[in-house]
Amino acid sequence: MKIGFIGLGNMGAPMAANLAKAGHDVTGFDVAGTTAEGVADADSAAVAAADKDIVITMLPNGDILRAVANDVIPAMKPGATLIDCSTVDVESARAVAAQADAAALGCVDAPVSGGIGGAAGGTLTFMAGGSTEAFSAAKPLFDIMGQKAVHCGDAGAGQAAKICNNMILGATMIATCEAFALADKLGLDRQKMFDVVSTSSGYSWTMNAYCPAPGVGPQSPADNGYQPGFAAELMLKDLGLSQQAAEAVNADTPMGQRALELYRQFVEDEGGKGRDFSAMLPRFSARGRN
Repeated sequence: MKIGFIGLGNMGAPMAANLAKAGHDVTGFDVAGTTAEGVADADSAAVAAADKDIVITMLPNGDILRAVANDVIPAMKPGATLIDCSTVDVESARAVAAQADAAALGCVDAPVSGGIGGAAGGTLTFMAGGSTEAFSAAKPLFDIMGQKAVHCGDAGAGQAAKICNNMILGATMIATCEAFALADKLGLDRQKMFDVVSTSSGYSWTMNAYCPAPGVGPQSPADNGYQPGFAAELMLKDLGLSQQAAEAVNADTPMGQRALELYRQFVEDEGGKGRDFSAMLPRFSARGRN
């Protein structure tokens, strides 16, 4: 396929490189001038999108997505498919899908889970929204860039799945870090804590696969000084999207709201920016009850 890839950051560059490595003709563009291995450079997003079968975007937020869509949709050939892998608000995803539909284009909102490691290793999970036809066009590329793709429903459903998933993730990480900090103060060895909880009813992904305690469980950012696999400020962004969506549909999400408040405090007031979202553990360990 001829593919345009817009947004060659920490996630987009390895995703684009994997597509090129698989034999596709990939042309990329990033406003920061970043590049990806095996990917040809374009002078603009519109040039990268012109005459392509598929255009993929990986962008920071919904406002930027809408702006890029205004550039690339008019440049795309009818019948091509736009795949947005950014994590954005549901309203922006649906607006871009409507714009693509009006231009006789397919469109899939397909945010990802798996972080930088998953992007590099081609093991991402894609949560996709859009028509069956658009998802079918995108699926072969999902199979290269990831290990699983779930068609969640119509336009916006991929974003809905992503923000619900990450609301669980953020709240669960906080609970996991709180429990380790409490165990420390009760004199319980962290390894023993892990051995019990990881095989008991407290089992969770944040405990078993991404343990926030250094030297406990599988390798995680905690073992690398909390250098981010998934940065705290990105969790803050996703929790903000979850609460924006909850407000729009009048959903009661008190745990999601509290997780948002704690990550905002951590990122904005406590030096959490640039650290992994699991660095909540040393944050709680250093604090008392008040």
